[in-house]
Order: sequence, then structure tokens, then C-alpha cells
Amino acid sequence: MKALVRRRELIALLGGAAAAWPRVAHAQQPAMPVIGFLDTRSPDTWIEDRLRAFRQGLKDTGYVERENVAIEYRWGENQVDRLPELAAELVRRQVAVLVTTGGAPALAAAKAATTTIPIVFVVAEDPVRLGFVASLARPGGNATGINIFTIELAAKRLELLRELVPGAARMAVLVTAASAETTVRDVEAAARALGLQIQVFNVSAIREIDAAFATFARERPDALFVAGDPFLSGRRVQLAQLAAFHRLPATYALRDYAEAGGLMSYGPSIKDAGRQVGVYTGRILKGAKPADLPVVQSNKFELVINTGTARMLGLSVPDKLLVAADEVIE
Repeated sequence: MKALVRRRELIALLGGAAAAWPRVAHAQQPAMPVIGFLDTRSPDTWIEDRLRAFRQGLKDTGYVERENVAIEYRWGENQVDRLPELAAELVRRQVAVLVTTGGAPALAAAKAATTTIPIVFVVAEDPVRLGFVASLARPGGNATGINIFTIELAAKRLELLRELVPGAARMAVLVTAASAETTVRDVEAAARALGLQIQVFNVSAIREIDAAFATFARERPDALFVAGDPFLSGRRVQLAQLAAFHRLPATYALRDYAEAGGLMSYGPSIKDAGRQVGVYTGRILKGAKPADLPVVQSNKFELVINTGTARMLGLSVPDKLLVAADEVIE
């Protein structure tokens, strides 16, 4: 009888241990890696296609959000002074990779917060000139990413707008503190070559955008050049609507503006850049070092023309531009 009891106790003990094994094995599995995602803007001004492209790049390297990788999002809400603390939060979270989008301020905050966590960035200016990497081919340090060239295309954008509005002589230029220096330098040089006069308006808040357009209403420039800038792209609907209301032909850096009713955009494919950021992030999660991954420069540029807006402004789009356009929005 005692032997029978002991046998039953042994079976129960072994059964309990077997039931516990899956839990123990699960507890010993490696933790899911976490990506820190830092952007200067607010989530409601982001385009879902961009996040989808980023996630596709991750998927191309074997990572799917909430399946085998987690993403912690932090949004600056267009307040640059918040970025250092948001970057510090992600560092304290011990993220495996820190992704920064929305330009140089987010990257600067990340670089100040950590010298060890890998950083993958998107910037519109030369990251070597800005001091973020040692060179494009060999970035060195803990950061690499994508240079999307939204600022350096000023001359081409002015040429395209001049073709659409051949009588333009006076151009208003909308910039922010972050984009002013490079944009104004490039626009001034291109404007001189085309015989255009420019007037620069520096804005950093919604009320300043409204004030600039109030000035346009009084002074009646012939056209508007909107700088490639994260804050301005976050206000693309407001800018497109104000330009239409004031019957002001405008050129923009990204297709998002033309999709929101803007007249014309010429610039890099942001979705392509987003996918490349996802690919680099995935490669780093697999063990690649940022110092060994060359900075990718955009090589895919898009001309998008909104012919509905052109008709509303009384403009006839030349066949040459229609043929050259990557997309025509009716």
C-alpha cells in the first residue's frame, strides 16, 4: 500500500514538473527586441504610408511589429525642446536601435543621448556637413541612415515652377529656423540665375504661417516656394488650402502636398526612404554595425502635378511637364 502511494506521488510530481517545463522554457526565451522611434512631429500629421513603408523594410529583413519586434514611439509635437528628453526616455528604455525621422533636430537629440545605441536616421541635409557622420561611405560612430535631399533640390524646383508660371518674377519663400540657412542659400543662387526676386518668411508656429499668408494677400507675390521641412510638411493641408485660397501657385518638396491639394511637388520618394530605414534597422538588429553601413542617398525623385489645382488657379500645364510627371492628380 505504501509503495502504491509513493508511486502515485511520483507520477503527480513528474506530471507537475512536465506541466511547468513549457513555462520555464518560455521564461528563458530571449526578450523581444525594442526599436525606439523618435519624430519631431505629431502622430496625426504623419502619413500612414510612411509607417507602412518602414514596417515593410523591417519585414523584408524578417521582423514584424508585435510578433518578433516591439516599437516604442515618441512624438515631439513640433516642439524641438522636447526632443532631448524623449530621446533620453528611449535610451533609458534600453532600446536595441533608435530610429529618428523628421530631420536634424531629432538626430541631434539622439546623438546627444547615446554614443552606444545604434541610430538610424532620415535627414534632408548632408549629414557629413552637419557633423553627424564622418563620411557617407564610412559613417563611423553609432549612426547611419538616409539622406533624402529635400533641401538641395531648390534649383530644380524653381525651374519647374517657372515652366508652369512663366511670368513669375517675385517669389515668396517659406522656411523655418531649421531649414532657413541652407534653403535660402540655394534658393538665392537659383533665383539669381532665373532672374527672380525672392522674399523670405521664417515661420515656426501655425499663427506665423497665417501671418505670412496675410502678408502675401497684401503684397501679391507671383509664386511661393515652401522649404522641405518636417514642421511645414506636418502643416501641408493648411499650406495647400491657404495657397489655393490666395490663388498663389506654389512648389513643395514632397508629394504629400500635391495629394493634399498643392499645385506641384518635386522631391525624393519618402516611402522609399522609409522602407530603406526599415531595412537598415532590421540589419542592425541582426548584428550589423552602423559604422559599416554607408549612408544611403536618395536616387528616386518624383514630380507630382495637381492639374485640378492648376485649373483652379487658371494655369495651363505644359505638355512637357505632363509627360515628365511621375503622377498627375486630376
